[in-house]
Amino acid sequence: MNKKYKKLILSILFDAIGMGTILPFDLIWAPISGYLMTRMYKGNLGKAAGIISFLEEIIPFSDSIPTFTIIWFYKYVIKKENKNKETEIIDI
Repeated sequence: MNKKYKKLILSILFDAIGMGTILPFDLIWAPISGYLMTRMYKGNLGKAAGIISFLEEIIPFSDSIPTFTIIWFYKYVIKKENKNKETEIIDI
């Protein structure tokens, strides 16, 4: 299985865990999710995503946002499209 699809499966799993937590467990899960995000995505994207993930988990009633999956989509779909568009412009 491709590495990016393994990350997608992990992203969906981590989002499901985050959505299933209740308030006391959120205090434990928030730093874990931030750390996992920085390990899954390196560089500035990982740092920013880790902070966003931590805040999303620590703020009450925001657990329904699938942060891991959104970041995966950004990295592998949106950012990939931008690279292709730049290449097309240079090739012309």
